[in-house]
Amino acid sequence: MTETTPNELVISRVFDAPRELVYRAFVDPDQLAEWFGPEGFSIPRESVDIEARVGGHQRFEMVSDADPTFRSPVNARFTEVVENELLVGVEENSGMNLRVELHDEDGRTRLVLRQGPYPEEFIGMARDGWHSSLGKLEKLLAA
Repeated sequence: MTETTPNELVISRVFDAPRELVYRAFVDPDQLAEWFGPEGFSIPRESVDIEARVGGHQRFEMVSDADPTFRSPVNARFTEVVENELLVGVEENSGMNLRVELHDEDGRTRLVLRQGPYPEEFIGMARDGWHSSLGKLEKLLAA
């Protein structure tokens, strides 16, 4: 399920994995490098640095597979962290907020992701990128 407001993207998705595994995929550098980024982009493992605590950071670079000179850096600061339940942060360059909630559903995990504010013309691209990334996450969790 996906819903949007003019400034915020909201995605809800259920994974057939416990919350601890889904949370770990967001905070473990090795795992994040495996699944994050839409199809056609990769995250070099050496670019990933995560310190999952309030005031900590998440830094990495998305690189286009088609044009390795195209790089999109992410440099975010965590503002709220509840292990296995919640990650909230702000992207330092854009000021964009990201909130990832993890809810237990009988051993499965409902992820609720909120990100914004977005200029309205970028919502579709962001939605497609997240759905692509979360599809890769689903495959990683199933392995």
